[in-house]
Amino acid sequence: MTEQVVPVDERGWQELDDAQLERWLRETDPRLLQKLWEAADRTRRAYVGDEVHCRGLVELSSHCRRGCLYCGLAVSNRGLERYRMSDEDVLACAERMRRAGCGSIVLQGGEDPCLDTDRVSTLVRRIKTTTELAVTLSLGEREPEELWSWRQAGADRYLLRFETSEADLYAMLHPPFAPGALSRLALLEVLRRTGYEVGSGVMVGLPGQSYRSLVRDLRLFRELDLDMIGLGPFIPHPATPLGGLIPRAGDVPGDATMTCKLYALARLLCPFSNLPSTTALGTLDPAEGRELGLRRGANVLMPNFTPPAFRERYRIYPGKTDGSTIPLTREGLETWLGERGRKLGTGPGSRRRRG
Repeated sequence: MTEQVVPVDERGWQELDDAQLERWLRETDPRLLQKLWEAADRTRRAYVGDEVHCRGLVELSSHCRRGCLYCGLAVSNRGLERYRMSDEDVLACAERMRRAGCGSIVLQGGEDPCLDTDRVSTLVRRIKTTTELAVTLSLGEREPEELWSWRQAGADRYLLRFETSEADLYAMLHPPFAPGALSRLALLEVLRRTGYEVGSGVMVGLPGQSYRSLVRDLRLFRELDLDMIGLGPFIPHPATPLGGLIPRAGDVPGDATMTCKLYALARLLCPFSNLPSTTALGTLDPAEGRELGLRRGANVLMPNFTPPAFRERYRIYPGKTDGSTIPLTREGLETWLGERGRKLGTGPGSRRRRG
């Protein structure tokens, strides 16, 4: 690619037009990509600093009512041994996180009907009573009344990825559960009004995804003023309709380099947002995937504290890393981050604001 625009400062990156952003997504020149990585890292350091905030992940249920065409938790996957963790199991994980220096707990699961208003509210209250952890929920599409109740119980954040800004592509991948249900974008507005810190994001390399749609995704991150942006490659589970999909020539690749381009551009366009280096990136590159994310804009890690007996049954995609490359103790995390020029963050790690 020739005559690529390389802005001299962070403001210049934010002023790129759609055509220029698409060119960066298509860029393959290692020399120019290095400039992108360096710009994202400078911006990360200037706006959110060298602290890496750790949010401990607990996968509390593998039951799901939805039939998404790529996810291993889909209700159609009859071969999956399902589970639900008890509150006591979750609270034990929360205590391990607290001792390890995590500032937050992420309660993640499928859209499990048994994770109802009362169950989740009780669990959130118990976590807030026994620890100082911020609580993030990632439990899929829920009724506004449920979201309100969980916020009143003390939940601080909600993560709901819109996956793609292309409505038709989203509808193909995520068959609706009930007619007339709110879209994910509408639910993100509900979450904002309800007082949550709001996290969302997309998958990279979806079938039929275009570079132009990824540019629209990047613009939408900024328009939604997201507190956290979650990005990961598309990795379909083999037991789903898209499990044997063969990428077509010209499709957006769902590889580590393309994912990191989204990390870097998201940091440059949304400099104050929290950006985790995700498990899925670590799955593509177990040796240094998460480290690459931290060098290219990310400032959050989400080490997995799910007990191994449950973790083995939460296979949303093949080859899902168990997070073993990330230490689960305070000393281990401080050492691992220190070797990479970073330091363990303290407190809940809420998004910084201008001024």
